[in-house]
Amino acid sequence: RANIAHFCILKSPPAAPGGGLALTRTLRQDPHRMTSLIDRPIAIYHEHPDWFRPLFAELDRRAIPYVRLNAASHVYDPGETSVPYSLVFNRASPSAYTRGHGQATFYTLNWLRHLERLGVPVVNGAGVYAMEISKAAQLDVLAELGLPYPAARVIHDPARAPEAARGLRFPVVVKANIGGSGAGIVRHDTPDSLERAARGGKIDLGIDGVALVQEMAPLRDAHITRVEVLGGEFLYAIEVYPEADSFNLCPADVCQTTDGRALERAACALDAPKNGMRVEGVRPPDGIIAQVERIARHVGLDVGGIEYLVDDRDGRHYFYDINALSNFVADAP
Repeated sequence: RANIAHFCILKSPPAAPGGGLALTRTLRQDPHRMTSLIDRPIAIYHEHPDWFRPLFAELDRRAIPYVRLNAASHVYDPGETSVPYSLVFNRASPSAYTRGHGQATFYTLNWLRHLERLGVPVVNGAGVYAMEISKAAQLDVLAELGLPYPAARVIHDPARAPEAARGLRFPVVVKANIGGSGAGIVRHDTPDSLERAARGGKIDLGIDGVALVQEMAPLRDAHITRVEVLGGEFLYAIEVYPEADSFNLCPADVCQTTDGRALERAACALDAPKNGMRVEGVRPPDGIIAQVERIARHVGLDVGGIEYLVDDRDGRHYFYDINALSNFVADAP
């Protein structure tokens, strides 16, 4: 089950600086080993108030020792030589700034680097997190691997957006480099629309002052596909059918009210639309799964989701998001 996969992972230290961290799917091998191997509690480092309630409930049910660390109000000592945690599970979200916690984004990267300097095992550590908070870096990863993605340009000056869009097919989106849950994405259907926005000072590059100008492909069958991975291997996949003109493709939001409060379990059936989305289980073609696993292993992604769409104009698939914050949905296949 997807929620169980949230915590049924043990890590060994990285083999080399910047390398991926090895994962052991403990539950599959021996569901009783994890508790016996932990002499100090797991730290769950998170910021969103609702997304991880199922995780905490399951940890409580299994009597696995853990502590919750609030990324929005965390403090650390750079001079310390140890921490009281056997493992840190990084669940910080790039969309924290949409909840008034933007300062946590760059703070988190510093703290993760601090933990790795101390040799503390971290699930989705500094390298992966640095990639997650940069859409530009994600496209570099895809380009390096020779994998398809919607054509894009990277800008840091809003006035350059119209020039950057030359040669791209419209509509395009201006997408903040640090986003999440659809935040910081604006669609422009024509070059004139983008030009007017640039002249009017209406282009927001987000909290780090960097953005993509990227082609917005029409979705075949009105959905995108999100493939979840664990330890570099395929776990499951879902098709997400977003509301028309919405960029919020976060499956965790299917089971939340619009103000972020969790819905009652009885109101959270996967086959019912919530916040304009429908989610269905699917198994992508084996070739796409292999590509997803290549991406995950290349960047050292311990647990997360990689998203792709099929462009209705040419029938080809294009990757567009590498997400280290895996938002497992209730009763996922």
